[in-house]
Amino acid sequence: MTKKALIIGGGIAGPVTAMALRRAGIDSEVFEAYDHGSDGVGVFLTLAVNGLEALRVLDLHDPVRDLGMDSPRMEMLNGRGRRLASLRQPGRTLRRADLYRVLRDEAVRRGVRFHYGKRLDDASITPDGVRAVFADGDAAEGDLLIGADGLRSRTRTIIDPAAPRARHVGLLNTGGFARGVTVPGEPGTYYFVFGGKCFFGYLIHPDGEVWWFANPPSRKEPTREELAAITPERWRARLTELFAGDTGPMSGIIAATEHIPPGWNTYDLPTVPRWSNERMVIVGDAAHAASPSSGQGASMAIEDAVVLAKCLRDVPGTRDAFTAYERLRRDRVERIVVQGRRNGDGKAPGAAGAFFRDLMMPMFMRWVEKKNALGWMHDYRISWDERVAGPAS
Repeated sequence: MTKKALIIGGGIAGPVTAMALRRAGIDSEVFEAYDHGSDGVGVFLTLAVNGLEALRVLDLHDPVRDLGMDSPRMEMLNGRGRRLASLRQPGRTLRRADLYRVLRDEAVRRGVRFHYGKRLDDASITPDGVRAVFADGDAAEGDLLIGADGLRSRTRTIIDPAAPRARHVGLLNTGGFARGVTVPGEPGTYYFVFGGKCFFGYLIHPDGEVWWFANPPSRKEPTREELAAITPERWRARLTELFAGDTGPMSGIIAATEHIPPGWNTYDLPTVPRWSNERMVIVGDAAHAASPSSGQGASMAIEDAVVLAKCLRDVPGTRDAFTAYERLRRDRVERIVVQGRRNGDGKAPGAAGAFFRDLMMPMFMRWVEKKNALGWMHDYRISWDERVAGPAS
């Protein structure tokens, strides 16, 4: 009998998981909390080469290959304009809303059903499977439930009421798209500027548009309401002030940005003790959110989807399949979360920290490039045809 999965969350992990399950012979439906698609949501993200290769396993590489731009290198500079390091790190950078739209449309084309305005309220294990109840009073039943519902995952707390809360990493995030401004650099290269008071990143699209983000430090975790109250013009003024003493194109890029969206907090989720129970499991940010400084959040979610589908295909028994999935994923993703935290700590180190960063980073990054020290992260590949072993007998 064909299984049916209820997938909670329609961002990146949800649609990819649905398509991976479909390839494994498992039907699914996606339940998204918001009452619309993701058009206009967020700014941009990078799919690392390992994430792109995971998409290729599901024949999803072609639908996204024309989005955004290749971003094969990063250049790091300090606030005085001194070049600190250059590193090869292949990936593709694309607008977040474009990726959401393409994944959703492709999932629909492949026969996946989406339901909007369905915020998960509760879920319970039944004699035959699982039952999900939504905030609007509707319910759905299936053989298993997959929480792809992000940092504030309701599924995570249903599985484990004592599950940890996401950790604020002391940085805010905002960004945008600027036109009509000329900045130094080659299209597709990430330029990271360690300003005296704020971190800034930008890259140039082949059509001349400048994509950028900034990470103002914030020891306090602002509430959503506090962040929403900061108008675009207040963001513009604040960022301009933060970069006033630095060398670089930051102020010009900010001035040329027509709309600066509301800022958001930056979090990670170091360790989630329980990923599953007999009928429910979490994937992506719900299980292991990494700071954006890792450059791996979306890629890890895509990898999760493929590995989970393989485990459900190969391992008899839903609980044992979930155990195999966690065994194959936990060490890798938690190592990436640690790496992301380390990267983020270098964005606002203080005067003494900045001195040692500028002194050591050139040597360290040359070593990283020479030794392929991040190869463990980017060289990871999943074979769809390789069978997953179940628990030892």
